[in-house]
Parts: sequence; structure tokens; C-alpha cells
Amino acid sequence: MFKWKEEYETGNVLIDEQHKKLFEIGNSAYELLKNDLYLDKYDRIVDIIHELKEYTIYHFRTEEEYMLKSGFKGFFSHKVEHDDFIEKFDNIDYSRVDQGQNDYILEILNFIADWITQHILIKDKQHSKVG
Repeated sequence: MFKWKEEYETGNVLIDEQHKKLFEIGNSAYELLKNDLYLDKYDRIVDIIHELKEYTIYHFRTEEEYMLKSGFKGFFSHKVEHDDFIEKFDNIDYSRVDQGQNDYILEILNFIADWITQHILIKDKQHSKVG
């Protein structure tokens, strides 16, 4: 579902490699959605949520250090977007996840797709131009 394209490249090899990992996590969620062998996907969904949260915390730290080093003027607004992303995962209602498992996987997929198009393609490219 999520396919890396040249247009996603920021020009920073490390950041691009980390973004590719986010694509992998998104693809894991998509594969789980399409897998009809699991009747109860709850534990796997929770694993994907935790992996996505932990990896993005790591990635955001790397990206923010890069922005500070390069003197990116939009650092604080960019950091707020990162913090909002993490907060979304801190506020997950796990009973809702359990009640509508495939719906929740779709929600994760939509969230990642929006993040790719709105954040990586637009916001991350802004700091790569000055970095």
C-alpha cells in the first residue's frame, strides 16, 4: 500500500531511511487488515501502535536534532506537529480498538497516509531545503 517514491526524498539520507521505516510499519498494518486468517487482531494492532509510537519518537528526535543544527526557523511549529502526532497515540481508546478492529486499522492507515502527504511531502521538505 505504501510505496516509497523519489518525491518523498528530503535529501537527508538518514531522515529518508527513517521515513522508509514508517512506510514499512504502515504496510504491516495494511497486511494485517487484509489478513482474514486472524479472527482477533487486537494484539497485533496494539503491537503496530506501539511500534509506530516508539519508532516515531526515535525518528522525531533525530529530525529535531537535525533541524536545530541546521538553524531551521520553523523548528517550533514543526516540533508541535511531532508532539501532536505522539499525543494521538497517547490518547488511544483501546476498548474502541478491540470493538472495531478493522475499522481501527483503517484509521491508522489513513492517519499514516495523511502524515506522509501533509508532513513528509510538505513540512519535512521545507527544512531539507535549508539544511
